[in-house]
Amino acid sequence: MPKVSAILFLGLTLWSQTNRASAATFKSIRAPKDVPLETSPQSAFWRGAEPVYFEADNFGHPVPSLWTEVRSRWTNDNLYLLFRCSYSQLYLKPFPHTATETNLLWNWDVAETFIGYDFRHIHHYKEFEVSPQGERVDLDINSQDPQKPGVWTWNSGFQVAARIDSKNKVWYGAMRIPFGAIDPEPPHIGTMLRINLFRCQGPPPDRKLLAWQTPMSKTFHVPEKFGLLMLVDQP
Repeated sequence: MPKVSAILFLGLTLWSQTNRASAATFKSIRAPKDVPLETSPQSAFWRGAEPVYFEADNFGHPVPSLWTEVRSRWTNDNLYLLFRCSYSQLYLKPFPHTATETNLLWNWDVAETFIGYDFRHIHHYKEFEVSPQGERVDLDINSQDPQKPGVWTWNSGFQVAARIDSKNKVWYGAMRIPFGAIDPEPPHIGTMLRINLFRCQGPPPDRKLLAWQTPMSKTFHVPEKFGLLMLVDQP
């Protein structure tokens, strides 16, 4: 390896190790088998997951009335996520279609996850969204080239489920994402992925953008601010 290339590689490795050590970590708990999507945190499947919470906007300002809880589990084939989202007023797309993907779904109320496996090329990652009405969209993102062809026509094969508890003003959104759509390597205990979690909530002009790891930007697409998802064994 030429000397300059070796120095660059070492620098990238040290940068990656430093950022991994300091990043917030979200644990995904191994599940014994794949199951149909379930939106109740009290189900046997989701009780085994350790949640993370956020209640701040994309600039870190607290919005405690719009808290979000997220849980994750994994199997050899799929990554599961469950969002539990409080709301004051829902902003829903009229005439929802759940049989196919909904482009521009982010213009309405959604929960989102951005996931990337590559710690050297951090601007390439996948985006997954679910709405309170069970709409979905997945995107193959390169944040340095947002206009690249095929961004939203990419299809991961992921599935969603959702429900609204209007009495308690909470909605639930679950995702099952094939690992083959996230990482070319099979998952195993100790696998680390780059991740951030978001919500778009409420109608304009009071619309809120909420984030687990604050991007400090008007856009969520700041991969330098992602946290980590760690695949761990059952407790």
